[in-house]
Amino acid sequence: MFGFGYVIKNLLFMISQIVFLVILLVSFGVLGYSFSRVFKIMKQLKPFKISEIGKRFVKMMDVAIIQTKILKRPVIGLMHALVFWGFLVILVGSIEMIIDGLTGTERVLSVLGVVYDVIIAGGDIFALVIAVFVFIFILRRTIFHVSRFEGKEMTKKSHNDALFALGLIFILMISLLGINTFYNVWVEKSAGEFVGLYPVSSALAGMFDNMSVEQAHIWYKINWWTHILVIFFFANILPYSKHFHVFMSVPNVFFSRLQPLGKMDTMENIKEEVKSMMNPDLAFADNGADSAELERFGVLDAQDVSWKNYLDSLACTQCGRCTSVCPANTTGKLLSPRKIVMDLRARMKEKTPSMLKGDKNFDDGRSLLGDFITEEELWACTTCNACAYECPISINHPQIILEMRRYLVMEKSSAPSGLNTVFQNIENNGAPWQFNCLDRMLWAENIELNGKPVNVPIISELPEDKQAEYLLWVGSSGAFDDRYKKVMQHFVKILHHLNVNYAVLGVEESDSGDVARRAGNEMLFQMQAMTNIELMNAYNVKKIITCDPHDYNTLKHDYPDFEGNYEVIHHTEFLRDLINNGILNLKSEQFSGKKVTFHDPCYLGRINGEVAAPRLVLKSLNVEVKEMKRHGKNSFCCGAGGGQMFKEAEKGDKEVFIERTEEAIETDAEIIVTACPFCMTMLTDGIKYKNQEEKMKNYDIAELVSIDLGL
Repeated sequence: MFGFGYVIKNLLFMISQIVFLVILLVSFGVLGYSFSRVFKIMKQLKPFKISEIGKRFVKMMDVAIIQTKILKRPVIGLMHALVFWGFLVILVGSIEMIIDGLTGTERVLSVLGVVYDVIIAGGDIFALVIAVFVFIFILRRTIFHVSRFEGKEMTKKSHNDALFALGLIFILMISLLGINTFYNVWVEKSAGEFVGLYPVSSALAGMFDNMSVEQAHIWYKINWWTHILVIFFFANILPYSKHFHVFMSVPNVFFSRLQPLGKMDTMENIKEEVKSMMNPDLAFADNGADSAELERFGVLDAQDVSWKNYLDSLACTQCGRCTSVCPANTTGKLLSPRKIVMDLRARMKEKTPSMLKGDKNFDDGRSLLGDFITEEELWACTTCNACAYECPISINHPQIILEMRRYLVMEKSSAPSGLNTVFQNIENNGAPWQFNCLDRMLWAENIELNGKPVNVPIISELPEDKQAEYLLWVGSSGAFDDRYKKVMQHFVKILHHLNVNYAVLGVEESDSGDVARRAGNEMLFQMQAMTNIELMNAYNVKKIITCDPHDYNTLKHDYPDFEGNYEVIHHTEFLRDLINNGILNLKSEQFSGKKVTFHDPCYLGRINGEVAAPRLVLKSLNVEVKEMKRHGKNSFCCGAGGGQMFKEAEKGDKEVFIERTEEAIETDAEIIVTACPFCMTMLTDGIKYKNQEEKMKNYDIAELVSIDLGL
């Protein structure tokens, strides 16, 4: 016969299991309901193509698991990474607690032996580490007021949300240490057998030597239930808080874009329309397709985005790294990349009731563009992609900004006057400026090398049996900008000096369409792209050299969508290869010992990853390179990209180019070296504005090479 106490004990044990089961089912049920709402909304949004699963897995492991982007900021990055890695280890213990709670076992995973000891010891150490770091994170928000945690989008609710979540994490870690500590006391007092290793908690257990077995067991259970209940509670508030990234950040990285930062998505509906315009026969071809409702161009409201954009908004940690590196925000303008993403989530929250009913086009008189995000914010973007490069979970902020620009330009015909003029000029003259396209070769007149005139070969004039190896893409700046014409002339001298087999398109060349595309005029861009590609393919062009990083990026990444597949080489890469192959031998005397600083163009360095080539060329010139505090892939924008060069800047504390010029001046360099026509213009203006014309000069890297060679 079993005693009454034994029966009561077992009855309480069974009740405990039943209570745990009920709590578990309720928790998982509510969590499942929350996720089902998200998935229902995603199904109604635009598709996002998923391919190359292997590459995605590698990127996920690199960015999300190894935390490479977080670790770019070594100290605070390592703290965040350790918290993440600690949670992964502690997750194993949480799974064990669920199994124990359901089955009534105690430390069920101890059958794993040594592996279990390592996991438990790691969890014990990480519990203390995370508790300390979370406390520091709380101090950073409440006492030190880190600047990137501030901003008009960071409301009191946002701050309270963050502090509440951090508080729950702190409780989780303290209760986990409590579980392990009182487990040690309980087992030792009851002369039981220890399971697992507890480097931290075994030391803490010594503080409770006077505790009885019963007391130790009670405190063990209190901490056990506190920990598991907080886990269930935390998991269920996550979908409704900024900390939804706990669930969403890893999948967000997995589903993130694999294309280069500077690659823009091609609008297929525009593509078909442009093809019809260029080939009228296609317009009347009967493809058997039913007429469909015209799709809106770009993004006006939340339902116009892709499900990946929505996932971005849910995964955003609101850390502010994107905004802290944004040149527009840094110089006091309204744009905050973090706000763009937060606004999308906020607007989607407003539309959730109607979208859950299947009515994604429900009109409440409000929209994402207009009521949440202003046109001023959108037009302040330089498309430098610093935000996307910095984001620790691979959110692509410029993509959603450019989609809204597309709506403004193609649906509303609403763009700054300067850009409208650019559109008209490109359409009429094939360049952003009002020059006659027949004047496109004037830059090549009066070029001399060793006292003899240089004739720039034009591809249409070459004999059929003497095809050029390289097409030199002059670009609109090289053809019409007075300052950059000189750069092109110097580069051509280098090509002739080295007997490079090249040619240009001459008056047949037209603007690449870069400015049009990044200013939202997708139709104009595609018309330019298809026209240029048709021409280059007719001449059997295979390799292209260009001095313009914007054209370089467009020709390399955007043109392949229209059957324009070429090997595109930036002139700094070309010069580097010539030096490495022993073809180009610099004298290293003209500029020897000169202090220079190199400004990395965004579309060369950060967006296309080329930071080494220009520095190798500079090293060969034997100059003293004084790096600016922001350089390489972390370089600060000159302020000209995304159409900014052709319009008035938005209101702010200062101009972006002035901020960058001041940074260059701080290096005490005699020469600012650039490798981009836009950067050349902006930094030349910056030198004049800061009255540094006597102390500092601005040269393109091709000019330095040409002068050094005495050409």
